[in-house]
Amino acid sequence: MARLKVSFTFDFPEEVEARTRLDNRPLTPHEEKTNAYIRFSQVSEEVQQAVAERRPVVALESTIYTHGLPYPDNLALASRLESLVRVNGGVPATIGILEGVARVGLGADELTRLVSSSGARKVSRRDLGFACGMTGIDGKGLNGGTTVSGTMILAHKAGIRIFATGGLGGVHRGAEQTMDVSADLTELGRTPVAVISSGCKSFLDIPKTLEYLETQGVAVATFADGRESNVDFPAFWSRDSGVRSPAVVRDEAEAARVIYAHVSLGLQSGLHFANPIPERYSIPHIQMETTIAQALREAETAGAIGAASTPYILAKIKDLTGSKSVEANKALVEANVIRGTKVAVALQKLEMDGSGEDNRSDRPESQVAGSGTNYTSNGVSLKASAPLSELSTEPDEVIPSSITSKSAASSTANSAPTVFVAGSLNVDLSCDFAPQSSSSSHSPQLHTSNPAAITQSLGGVAHNIARAAHLMGANVRLCSAVGDDLSGKAALEALSASGMSSAGIKVMPAESGSRTSQYVAINDTNKGLVLAMADVSILEDTKEDSAISDSLEHFWLPQLQQARPTHLVLDANWPPQHLSRWLRAGASTASHITFEPVSNSKSTSLFHPPKTHPLAVFPTPSLHLATPNASELSAMHLAAREAALFHRQDWWAVIDALGIPDTGARVQLSLATNSALVDQGVPQQSLQLLPFIPAICCKLGAEGVLLTQLLPAGDERLTSAAYAPFILSRCGNGSEGTLGVGGVYMRLFPAVEEVRGEEVVSVNGVGDTLAGALVAGLALGGKGARVEEFVDVAQRAAVLTLKSTESVSPGLGTLRMLV
Repeated sequence: MARLKVSFTFDFPEEVEARTRLDNRPLTPHEEKTNAYIRFSQVSEEVQQAVAERRPVVALESTIYTHGLPYPDNLALASRLESLVRVNGGVPATIGILEGVARVGLGADELTRLVSSSGARKVSRRDLGFACGMTGIDGKGLNGGTTVSGTMILAHKAGIRIFATGGLGGVHRGAEQTMDVSADLTELGRTPVAVISSGCKSFLDIPKTLEYLETQGVAVATFADGRESNVDFPAFWSRDSGVRSPAVVRDEAEAARVIYAHVSLGLQSGLHFANPIPERYSIPHIQMETTIAQALREAETAGAIGAASTPYILAKIKDLTGSKSVEANKALVEANVIRGTKVAVALQKLEMDGSGEDNRSDRPESQVAGSGTNYTSNGVSLKASAPLSELSTEPDEVIPSSITSKSAASSTANSAPTVFVAGSLNVDLSCDFAPQSSSSSHSPQLHTSNPAAITQSLGGVAHNIARAAHLMGANVRLCSAVGDDLSGKAALEALSASGMSSAGIKVMPAESGSRTSQYVAINDTNKGLVLAMADVSILEDTKEDSAISDSLEHFWLPQLQQARPTHLVLDANWPPQHLSRWLRAGASTASHITFEPVSNSKSTSLFHPPKTHPLAVFPTPSLHLATPNASELSAMHLAAREAALFHRQDWWAVIDALGIPDTGARVQLSLATNSALVDQGVPQQSLQLLPFIPAICCKLGAEGVLLTQLLPAGDERLTSAAYAPFILSRCGNGSEGTLGVGGVYMRLFPAVEEVRGEEVVSVNGVGDTLAGALVAGLALGGKGARVEEFVDVAQRAAVLTLKSTESVSPGLGTLRMLV
């Protein structure tokens, strides 16, 4: 097979057009193709980077959202499936048509716009040209959900070879009269993508479907899923169909070896791996056959044929089975996504271990040129989104070496950290109650020994925040202390192994009596916290001659002054005197300062500074952002009130300028949030703390995140139509020119995913992960970055940790291209 000859650089399309105008050189065929494709296809930065780095990428279709579920249920499912890919070590690439552009790797906002739109088309191979070339009556491009066929094409063009979905189309019963054969089958015959699904739906003709796939040269196998022999090809809702599978694979590793061999041989057809529905959700085949027979009769009576037949039959089956088929649908697609991601991970390992780089006939080397060069060497985006045509070329195509890319200085040239995180570094012990199978108890008993599963990890609030920000791509330095003891040595080794710098870790001398911080969490059977014990006394000594005070003045603050980071995060494990010193030092370096309250009792330390250094208010506040939960917010509000901070004249001047009515704003607050939160006082407490903390990101668990911000006068958000629903009030006393208060932004961000109880592995570190991801987004976003832009991705990061055994999920790295 001929080798591709490529350069490893690529121009932005606008540069190609500009060069043509300036030098009058005619465009090469490849450049003409690029200019045409840029109008109709885009690959997200995250997917480009993942493909260029050969990380496991899993394609996801979108008709399941546009035509399978109503909004917002479809958005919840989309978020969940993407989360499952990330948790299992992959990068999700949801594919769809948005405003006339085929998009591979829909972002959160794009996905919301697609699944909430009305009149989205169902887009197969034949429909792609129509969907991208036509406009609606409003003159805008069309929206569409891609089917298995449409998704396969776009995934292949983007260099993605694993695609997980619910079910496959097939040959309809009675096809000898109707010729009704799904385009999914012909696509599998000509597009080299491996599709993992639960087989074709039971109302189709499974034997004819398998015969057709054989004719098309499609490799078909079924996962054994614990079975030894006589494995049936699954019938979607049922594990068995009465039709033996053409082949059987034992596990994901074996499926990956099949794909690897298939690709290495240069075969251009696809593969289908059928994954049987989880046994607990399987509906007996005979029962489903009875239901399907009735649905088919009613479809024939109603005249539902062709493209209308499948939606009609599915709706009828839902009516006849009640919730059973709905539950089965959700269970099987989730299982397929997990299975598909594990196959992608196994395939990546094969490629890396087997050095199969030159054997990938379906992966043009120009793919590296088209996507990898949109980033600096450490993965920083140059903000270009590549068209699909740049990611796929024909065999023997030569890309002219004259096509060169924009260059950007790598951010690694300056190794100074941009984020400092100061606070606790702990050795964590998580003790999960594990009762005997005969016990009905869900919580450990007091005053006695309890059976448990105990795991050890590196933790501490500051460590968790720093770790999350590091995984999200920020350049971070953790500033903390350990004792000269076994736990301290273990902590330093673990920190180094995680790839984080220990330059900011001070080993306290043995004679100081300092102990490495430790945290012990006692959890119930649902991983819910029952009791925790913490020893973080290493940071608490405030005597002027103490080892910690000396380290603050002569170890950490000099590093802060030298690096002058853009962001400083402080956790509340510092006593008030040290916290105040950090705040003043952060102000001297003009750093954006974030406060993480840690707990109800420790959150109050912020409001007890030395009398000589009281908390400052807007427009020059002592800090800029806080990330409490609702309980910590209440404790902070109470501490501020008891410290008489709400009696200060400078506080009142800011509150008066916010434009909140004298009669209160219960109605407005209820509309901005909900009545339950107003009854708890969450938005009211946030408002009263705004003069001291101009941005408060309150973590509400399953309810999402409430973001309250004081906007300065002249902020463009105050006059933006897009922001109008979230502007609670505007300055009403004419002090914009003097005090600088513009108004209040308040927005309740719903949870990005509904996490079931059985999915929760540990709650430890979830809030810290959210804070770290938020700060990473702000740091990477630069001077103009806004908190609201990163709340959703921070929530996604928190969900990953919720499902992880570690205090910060290692899967956060898959989110870094979203910030």
